[in-house]
Amino acid sequence: MITKEPNFLIILSAPSGGGKSTILNRIRELYPKVEYSISYTTRPPRGEEKNGVHYHFVSEAEFNERKQQGDFLEYAQVFGNWYGTSISYIQSQLKSGKHVIMDIDVQGAHQVGNTAVPCIRIFILPPSLQILEARLRARGTDSPQEIQKRLTEAREELRRLPEYQYLVINDELEKAVQDVLNIIKAEENSMCRYQDPALTFLGETND
Repeated sequence: MITKEPNFLIILSAPSGGGKSTILNRIRELYPKVEYSISYTTRPPRGEEKNGVHYHFVSEAEFNERKQQGDFLEYAQVFGNWYGTSISYIQSQLKSGKHVIMDIDVQGAHQVGNTAVPCIRIFILPPSLQILEARLRARGTDSPQEIQKRLTEAREELRRLPEYQYLVINDELEKAVQDVLNIIKAEENSMCRYQDPALTFLGETND
């Protein structure tokens, strides 16, 4: 029988305000096979964010302790705060038959891409820089100085686009969600997921 290892890590990256968290939440609603990886961060909660739901909010001392213990698949400092992903959680979910989806920045995505964990990398981008700025202002959580800092960072992140396999333009939310979902489903049947399908089909082996 033809077999495959279909489970993988799904990385969503985007400039701050690009809509990756909203898209991620819609994917989880539509596709139960996808589990969310809750990142650890040293930044304080924003708005109605809850510990253990949106992030694991920890002190810098606890974050450094986990880092020294090798508990992070990736970690990065963004806007003065640390973010990291638990490798043990990722591995347990993949073994249980789930995909794991996570929203991390370009630094973290680069780190994960250099590990042995199977992953796909998708970059989410608004139609234009002007629209991104308008979305940042509309959410009302950042000062004008912070917004300019995030726009500068977005320009730098664009340099890392070639490191991603897919680009999704987030103009209409539901279309962007469907685009990401289509990528996931196509990747489930990627040839790299199968183990010698031709030989197995023919009843032959590599021995």
